[in-house]
Amino acid sequence: MAVHQKIQAQRYELKFIVQESLRPRIRGFVSSYLELDANASDDYSYPIHSLYLDSPGLHIYHGSINGDRNRYKLRVRYYDDLPTSPVFLETKRKVCDVVHKQRCMVPRAALRDVLAGDTTLLRPEALRDHMAFCHLMHQTNATPRAIVSYVREAWVSPHDNSVRVTMDREVCVEPRFDLRLRTAMDKPVTVFPRQIVLELKFTSRFPHWFRELVETFDLMQGGAAKYAGGLMLYGEQSFLRAPELQYA
Repeated sequence: MAVHQKIQAQRYELKFIVQESLRPRIRGFVSSYLELDANASDDYSYPIHSLYLDSPGLHIYHGSINGDRNRYKLRVRYYDDLPTSPVFLETKRKVCDVVHKQRCMVPRAALRDVLAGDTTLLRPEALRDHMAFCHLMHQTNATPRAIVSYVREAWVSPHDNSVRVTMDREVCVEPRFDLRLRTAMDKPVTVFPRQIVLELKFTSRFPHWFRELVETFDLMQGGAAKYAGGLMLYGEQSFLRAPELQYA
């Protein structure tokens, strides 16, 4: 699942919180311009699970809620429970208004070793992204803090992925302090009940039909942080346990 997904390494993102009941109508509008993501199942969607890393003092979380102009997230993304499925180290930076994303595919069984610095099982093209992730991880002493799970419906431009529209629903968050990449959750909090996070993403010129979409559905742009929103609802204290995980 999503192994061959193309990423927009540098892009602009506009986020909106929308009532879930609007999803079919938005789909009908967007499908006139974009193609459904190849990873989608019969319900137009696929699940996403991310293990977020943060410092003992939740430095990354506080950067998000404070709206720091230069902030980032560190996460291990996966899509299922299969031991043979790869996982991905993702570094997502926001510098002013531009989002920069780096993604490194890792064999699931080698995750701990790769985080400890072993690159023997990585492809050569993944080394730079691995280095960027580990640099920030060690700089902040970041360890696992939370699982964020949701279901995504994604629409993409057919040839170059320069335009992408995603609708994320059933966003759930709970504490996780180890590298167990399970899809099951024990006591999650739902971040946006009966709502979806709509994101309009583009790499260069703002598509003219994005404006029409916003006006048609009377959308109001705003923040929609899944990780930070989950921590706020759950309570920061639940994520402040002293780091016990050692990668090496």
